[in-house]
Amino acid sequence: MFLQDLLAAIAVVINGLPQGLLSLNYGFGLLPTAAGFLVGAVGMVVFGQVAPISFQAESIVMAGSLGKNRNERLNIVFFTGIIMAIIGALGLLNPTIDFIGPAILNGMMAGVGIMLARTGIVMCKENKIAGGVSMASAILVYFLTDNDLIYTIVISVFVSTIVYILVNRYSQKTEKDNVESTLDLSNEKFEPLKFVFNYNVVRSVLALVTLQIGGNIAYASVTGSIAGAAVDVDKITLYSGIADSVSSFFGGGPVEAIISGTAAAPNPVRSGVLMMVIMTVVLVIRILPKVAKHVPSQSIAGFLFVLGALVVFPDNAATGLSEAPMVAGVATIVTSVTDPFIGMIAGLIVRFFTGV
Repeated sequence: MFLQDLLAAIAVVINGLPQGLLSLNYGFGLLPTAAGFLVGAVGMVVFGQVAPISFQAESIVMAGSLGKNRNERLNIVFFTGIIMAIIGALGLLNPTIDFIGPAILNGMMAGVGIMLARTGIVMCKENKIAGGVSMASAILVYFLTDNDLIYTIVISVFVSTIVYILVNRYSQKTEKDNVESTLDLSNEKFEPLKFVFNYNVVRSVLALVTLQIGGNIAYASVTGSIAGAAVDVDKITLYSGIADSVSSFFGGGPVEAIISGTAAAPNPVRSGVLMMVIMTVVLVIRILPKVAKHVPSQSIAGFLFVLGALVVFPDNAATGLSEAPMVAGVATIVTSVTDPFIGMIAGLIVRFFTGV
């Protein structure tokens, strides 16, 4: 049984590595993120939950896109973590979800799906070779494997990276061009956060908090259903929030609740803890940054598009529109062009005036 737990943990680690590269692309250090994984492992053991935390594309893209620079991004993740930890500790998550309602919540998540897909398209424009191959292979693999996201992300990143390396090896591009295409590894160190508190940080924190409220409910619940176990979303929110704050305080990125394959292991709690411990080791010994030197950041483009356009958007849009079409539609559109918090406010206003 331990071997099965270990294999499930390793599979989820492999699934998370490309999203670790995405985190690195936005300036989040991988080494300090290891501290967040350790917090998650401790929290999972203490509370006996089956839902682990790991790199989550939605939160990484949201924090990375909203922050104007690396320090703002770190502050956004830090303060979001503090607020989420408080919400979890006070048991406020479920009442918050009840207040927002399914139409607005699903509308916001659908809007996030559009944001993810748009980010993938932008990456394709930045690097047509890596991004284009990633996009084509991700869509192909997703449908050929009957919608398996693990195969989708691993194969699309691997294929696009190999093609990119081969094309550059036989092209006339200069060494300077190749250096510029790799990721910035200068933040692979523990460095205390320099606090900044401005309008953009406040607004972005509210947006990321809104996103994480929906994500924690959705992903933790799915993981729990796979494991056949009840989950306490408030406790998961507590340790994921603390993990975010610890990680970002030292220069790392967000680590959130995910839909985890460890839930299918014989002992899902042990498998989840093993996954986070293995990921901690991988980040501490700096395997991923070494690999990142040869992996174009746009290799994740296809996965982001598939995740946003084919996974997150359709289900959430359908559910939201079936509840209250006008409210969900406004929440979706406003979220996609601004952020989830503004989308939530817009949805609440429409709900108030329509009396839905």
